[in-house]
Amino acid sequence: MYDNPRLILDSSNPPEPGQVVWRSPSNIAILKYWGKHGRQLPNNPSVSFTLAASVTDTAIEYAWKETPDDHRVDLDFYFQGEENTAFRDKILHFLESLRPVFPFLTQLKLTIHSGNSFPHSAGIASSASAMSALALGLCTLEDLLFNTLSEPEAFDRKASYIARLGSGSACRSIFPHGALWGANTILPESSNEYATPIGELLHPIFKGFHDDILIVSADEKAVSSTAGHALMNGNPYAEARYLQAQHRLTDLLSALQKGDLEAFGILCEAEALTLHALMMSSHPAYLLMRPNSLDIIERLKAYRADTGHPVYFTLDAGPNVHLLYPEDIVAEVRGFIEQELRPLCENGYIINDWVGEGPEEI
Repeated sequence: MYDNPRLILDSSNPPEPGQVVWRSPSNIAILKYWGKHGRQLPNNPSVSFTLAASVTDTAIEYAWKETPDDHRVDLDFYFQGEENTAFRDKILHFLESLRPVFPFLTQLKLTIHSGNSFPHSAGIASSASAMSALALGLCTLEDLLFNTLSEPEAFDRKASYIARLGSGSACRSIFPHGALWGANTILPESSNEYATPIGELLHPIFKGFHDDILIVSADEKAVSSTAGHALMNGNPYAEARYLQAQHRLTDLLSALQKGDLEAFGILCEAEALTLHALMMSSHPAYLLMRPNSLDIIERLKAYRADTGHPVYFTLDAGPNVHLLYPEDIVAEVRGFIEQELRPLCENGYIINDWVGEGPEEI
């Protein structure tokens, strides 16, 4: 879609060394994407809130490669200030796959410094923040060298496309407040290739939503998300799920536009449980929730019944619980969390996050 063999630097006029730096957030899916085909293409649409505090900072330093061009990407990679061979190998493989899109990468010596505002194993989608920050940096680098992406919408769309190739959910982190990824009939501009911003569709109450992330376990998952997506290919409920997601999309977008918290909450929690039900019905079956995940959910439901406060849960593909609620009840909900839920978290660990304004160049 974006292959461009003309993006080659003139060796007689090489660029001066420089760097680009982006900060990009993670996101939390409300309508879940589970199951894919081709190269990171979703089998159903998804909708997410863009977070604010859970971010990755990525700096791309570049300089002209003086050695003869071997048509390979030359990369040094540092995570949290230290060389990281495993991450370097993953990023190098990704950059090599992008040579048809950014052929100039083989002409440069690259050094990437990346770091998270949250522990890598904390149960937040670090791939979403990391790959979106990297994609934004690469598109900025292209625009600096070739002046090809000066139009903001074109820049964001390409960045979302590139982020998707690294991590499906990363394509949604490009946009403020919220995003939709996956072709559907409700939004004609929607696509499987990149995400679409939905911030302008959101009722103001959702733009001030909080997301308190309760870390039940920071251990590495027994089954990775990549493996989980692959297991959907043999799941007996897969086709029914994909149809269900299309129907739920209509109801969710309506609730988000109207500010209907109850309808939103019903869908939000149903989607979380559906995701984990799909894991339990895979072959082989697996379970990522933990006893404390269920305890938190049950206590939350009791609290909501007692108080009437619109606070709802969701989960990603792991044991950690996200609590979503509006700004006007933050004091009450935080008190409940401190008293009843923090003891159920690993080492009492909670990350307070909220719906944010999206990535920024720094």
